[in-house]
Amino acid sequence: MANLKALRSRITSVKSTQKITKAMNMVAAAKLRRAQDAVEASRPYAERMERVIGTLASGMEGRDDAPELLAGNGKDQRHLIIVATAERGLCGGFNTNIVKRSRLLIEELKGQGKDVQVLCVGRKGRDALRRQYGSLIVDTIEFGGIRNVGFEHVQPVAQRVLKMFGDDEFDVAHLVYSKFVSVLTQDPTVLRLIPAQVAQDVEQPDLEGAAYDYEPDEEGILRELLPRNIAIQMFRGVLENAASEQGARMSAMDSATRNAGDMIDRLTLEYNRQRQAAITNELIEIISGAEAL
Repeated sequence: MANLKALRSRITSVKSTQKITKAMNMVAAAKLRRAQDAVEASRPYAERMERVIGTLASGMEGRDDAPELLAGNGKDQRHLIIVATAERGLCGGFNTNIVKRSRLLIEELKGQGKDVQVLCVGRKGRDALRRQYGSLIVDTIEFGGIRNVGFEHVQPVAQRVLKMFGDDEFDVAHLVYSKFVSVLTQDPTVLRLIPAQVAQDVEQPDLEGAAYDYEPDEEGILRELLPRNIAIQMFRGVLENAASEQGARMSAMDSATRNAGDMIDRLTLEYNRQRQAAITNELIEIISGAEAL
């Protein structure tokens, strides 16, 4: 059983931890608001880009001159998995859930006899995967020194992926990230980047019987849009991750603060009991000594 001095030290230590977790909760709440605004602002653009590509792709069905970023290179053996995680921890199960979803995808592809490579965007993904899949990791890209990751930071990553595809280093590329739903809910998501994942329920415009042509043609527009779409979807994933990370951290730090409060109450109760017992023993000794005289 701990003595009074040890209990006082533990209570002081837990109170200090509680102050830290409470401060981190407040910081995460402030960052979450900005990150959520950024996500909500990016979604319409990314979704509109998907619809435009889907509309154009419907006119390219069955054509031999379809861009490889849309139709693929005709092979499905080598897969690149881009695992986007955070640079820091202390955010609940945010990183763990992304890594878990990535492991499931890796094992699923390996079970089908596919060759798998992993490109980690974020230090935590590399740290979690390198023990089991270290030989599959081709590189790690970190944004640790950047306070607010912007499109200009994500674009070089997209260009590198495009270069790897152009150099015939993989056939299919997947992006694994966490879609922000709410402070309590983040959904680990797999998005196929190459070939482009075209929505099947694209609503075609009502032309009232009129015919129309593209200028330039569908192929020319797609050759311009598809590389940009890779960067847009990756940037969207990074923004979704940023909001999900802060939401998970806010929830985790709130739980940690409440747990610290419960621990302080238990330790304080134990301290008071032991202190009362020590006082009672001293009184008994004094009374016993007085009676002996």
